Amino acid sequence: MYENKLLKCVHDNELIHYYYLNYSIDELIERLHSLKFSLVIGDKSFVPFNAQLRDYIGAVDNENNKWLAKKVNKNELFDHILFELAYYIDFMMQTLAIPSLLVEINNEYYRIAKLVHGIQIGSYNYIKNPFLKVLTNDLINRWLYFDEDRNPNNYMVIHNSKNEPLVVAIDYNKVDLKTTTMKITGNDEKFGWFRQEKTRFLTLLKPSNFENLTIDNFNFRLDLMMCIKENKLRDICMKLFKNYFDDYASRSEKIVSNILKRRVYINAYFKKWFKTTTKKSNETSDYSGLGKSFLKIFKEK
Repeated sequence: MYENKLLKCVHDNELIHYYYLNYSIDELIERLHSLKFSLVIGDKSFVPFNAQLRDYIGAVDNENNKWLAKKVNKNELFDHILFELAYYIDFMMQTLAIPSLLVEINNEYYRIAKLVHGIQIGSYNYIKNPFLKVLTNDLINRWLYFDEDRNPNNYMVIHNSKNEPLVVAIDYNKVDLKTTTMKITGNDEKFGWFRQEKTRFLTLLKPSNFENLTIDNFNFRLDLMMCIKENKLRDICMKLFKNYFDDYASRSEKIVSNILKRRVYINAYFKKWFKTTTKKSNETSDYSGLGKSFLKIFKEK
């Protein structure tokens, strides 16, 4: 069992409670799915302007917490359930991320995310620590999800009572857990990767930001990723899918297989290129460093 370093980093009980950080993954899923939500119609006072432009509205749970909600079509339910799954994997990898899930309100489906009281990371110099250390580790998560669109809008910065900045990952709408081939692959010649979608984004996760860093503190996030048990992933998928799809078992097997294959690739790629130092690290969290590039350990058929 790994120490929960994120709790120490966040520090404040109020923030720990708000982001459900003191729960196990099973407790978290049960807690979120026990919440009751109601829409806030006509009041945009707590909906950020950029969220309003993307058709988000307000929602409140039965504990008086505020959420952002966006209606989704029934034919898109599987994608939005996978967004929720990505949040749970973030949680198991000790990533500070905004709670995000699919809910039914008044016989309609909504993707909802808990409101973050912070500032976009673009207001800070995010290529320096402590922000760089967070983004360094977050590359693992986003690669695992084939999330090819990570830009300053996808991270918020909050502060704890010690006035320490904390980076919160938000927005799962570019997650792709369904693709069976390696959509993002590592460059064997130098640190970097090749993507299918040639977006102008990923500006925070570009390779040049992570050169000359070491694997020492980076290992913790890799270990967390590799130690997620296959049976636990399958149980979570089955739990999320079974109320929506008759073929929930086969869907679960496909998604679990995708995740397991991707994480083996990512782990090998990082450990091939990142160098180990003899100097002992003083870091207290997994908000750590990067290094060089990845070894391609299998070829897609």
